[in-house]
Amino acid sequence: MPPLEKLRLDKYLWAIRLFKTRSLATAACDSGKVKFNGLQAKPSRRVSLGDEYEIKTEAKRWRIKVTGLLEKRVASPEALKNYIDITPEEEVQRLTFQASSFHTGKRQSKIGRPTKKERRDMEGYWEE
Repeated sequence: MPPLEKLRLDKYLWAIRLFKTRSLATAACDSGKVKFNGLQAKPSRRVSLGDEYEIKTEAKRWRIKVTGLLEKRVASPEALKNYIDITPEEEVQRLTFQASSFHTGKRQSKIGRPTKKERRDMEGYWEE
């Protein structure tokens, strides 16, 4: 089988595992979340080697450079070989900071429901 020279954008984004389904990749293209040269890219756009795309997913804003074409979805380590993540450093730092501040595992003090002691103090339970 000869190597691929061109491939549909929605199929490529699904194959490299940026989207869980091909229909989600198509919907992202239709809603303007995938851009090529700053312009909205259609799902039927042909992907070529060396193209750079900006993709906005729920988790991250990606910027990728195409290094290989995949017709079928493959395992994640294989998919990583077919694009280069050139996401700007400030976006990566923003995600790191957001993740570290969001999932602390502890309740922030003075936010949310009061403790039993705080509730008694507010109601004047111990005062006579």
